[in-house]
Amino acid sequence: MERPAKPRLFVDADVLIAASASTKGASHILLQLSDLTIIECIVSKQVVVEAERNLRDKLPQALPAFRLLVASAVEQVEDPDQSQIQSLIGQAEAKDLSILAAALSNGCQYLVTFNVRHYRPSASIIAVLRPGEFLLKLREQLSTLVS
Repeated sequence: MERPAKPRLFVDADVLIAASASTKGASHILLQLSDLTIIECIVSKQVVVEAERNLRDKLPQALPAFRLLVASAVEQVEDPDQSQIQSLIGQAEAKDLSILAAALSNGCQYLVTFNVRHYRPSASIIAVLRPGEFLLKLREQLSTLVS
């Protein structure tokens, strides 16, 4: 029997910040699942820089947890090039196009963010979900494997 592929998620900076700030929320659970290799969480360099800057300015006490999560629970990829970003104009707010481009260029099926309203990908090229919504979807998928 062929093993199903692991879900591949692109994690936005807001999710990385939330996961670093609290061990109780869905964001932290996602990164724990990635650390356990149950799912794959992908971030771009831009996401890491943005999250670190915001934590340094607003929640410096969360920086050690952030650095540990970046080192152990996510795969860091290059930022997309300008042509990848330009090809997606109209499918996200201008400031978020690079996030969508990075997710798509790295084969992610999901973009996990608290800012779902910022994204309007055409057709079903990627699902844009909040962390809790993704966990519910994963739970449904896992339940089919054991029934």
